[in-house]
Amino acid sequence: MKLEEYSLAVEGQQTGEARLLVYRIDTNKNAPDRKRPMVIVCGGGGYEYISDREQEPILLKFLAMGYHACLLTYSVAPNVFPTALLELARAVAFVREHADGWMVEADKIITCGFSAGGHLAASLGAFWNREMVYGALGLKPEDVKPNGQILCYPVITSGELAHRGSVEKLLGAECGNAEKLELISLEKQVTADVPATFLWHTRTDQAVPVENSLAYAEAMQKNGVDFEMHIYPVGGHGLSLATEETGGGDEGMIQPYCTGWVDMVKAWMRYHF
Repeated sequence: MKLEEYSLAVEGQQTGEARLLVYRIDTNKNAPDRKRPMVIVCGGGGYEYISDREQEPILLKFLAMGYHACLLTYSVAPNVFPTALLELARAVAFVREHADGWMVEADKIITCGFSAGGHLAASLGAFWNREMVYGALGLKPEDVKPNGQILCYPVITSGELAHRGSVEKLLGAECGNAEKLELISLEKQVTADVPATFLWHTRTDQAVPVENSLAYAEAMQKNGVDFEMHIYPVGGHGLSLATEETGGGDEGMIQPYCTGWVDMVKAWMRYHF
């Protein structure tokens, strides 16, 4: 295993300074030339902080599946949109730029986001081919394109069923700007160019209503996007792995019925990548 950390600060974007912690599986004598997909993990936290529970434990699961994985520490408040979006785009381009040296399959870079981190991942899925993203970084659309996205109880909408805290932290002083609110309401931004998506949520999520994922899935269906969705009947928000490992002593965060999402995302990864 190789562990490296890189600064991904985006010039001109307020005070943000993203970091990318990269875990790479070593090559071995039995597979010296084997390249693997890379998963970029974005924890949640309402664009106010980044939850530890949705970082390293998730990364370790992807490593165990045989994938390279990395953690993106993206900028949160007081930084506002599109700082974190540009940082994630830069992270994808950075991994792609180093694909040969890191033994990464350049066309198999997948983002994985939880809650607000899911909004971040889905934002890049929607905006990777818009000039406001690739142009701001001096790159080409294909440089920043994610090849797939895994969205775990994601914040999606800025409308009636929004997670208001995430919206306010993401937009800051412009949280009342109708144009910006429309832009970050991702069910309205889906096109056929959104990458293949794995999506899960719980019906009883009281913080980020399940309608966020349902609206996003409906938009993907209408636009012919390849997606898989699972809705669990139990469980609150922020479950992560839904096990004791990530429960942090909170019994409400331990939901055995929901732990199966890990096996299902593994099957989805095997099918697509």
